Amino acid sequence: MTKTTGGTPGTPGTPGTAGTDDATATAERVWRRLRALVLEQNERRKETADALGMSFFRVKALRRIAAEPMRMSELAVELGSDRPYVTLVVDDLVKRGLVERNPHPTDRRSKIVTVTPDGKAAAARADAILSTPPDAVSALPPEDLAALDRITAVITAGD
Repeated sequence: MTKTTGGTPGTPGTPGTAGTDDATATAERVWRRLRALVLEQNERRKETADALGMSFFRVKALRRIAAEPMRMSELAVELGSDRPYVTLVVDDLVKRGLVERNPHPTDRRSKIVTVTPDGKAAAARADAILSTPPDAVSALPPEDLAALDRITAVITAGD
């Protein structure tokens, strides 16, 4: 039995009540459903990798470079990976004609990785696939879609 410390016992969100347990259970259920929607039912990562013929990690690297040319070390940090692996990924993107290495304008020791026109087109294709909402979201009535938009804006405000 949950000890109450104020408020109405069983009211969702009231600290120290059974309602807190209900709110936690509801939050966990919502999170499970969101994870399933994004990660299981609508595998956009696989779809994108298949469409571009490369691993999703390479797609992610390409999209970062297309957004902003950067040094290899910066790209490694952005991707949360080590430099040797990022070097292999960039080498592959160079071989595919999607990116190129150019001398850094002020630091002779480093290179800037920039996207080529083919790379820009591939990144745009990836963005289009990743931006396509699942049918379940597109089919929502306008008022539910507006509510979901408002809620997701609140929960992603810290990003």
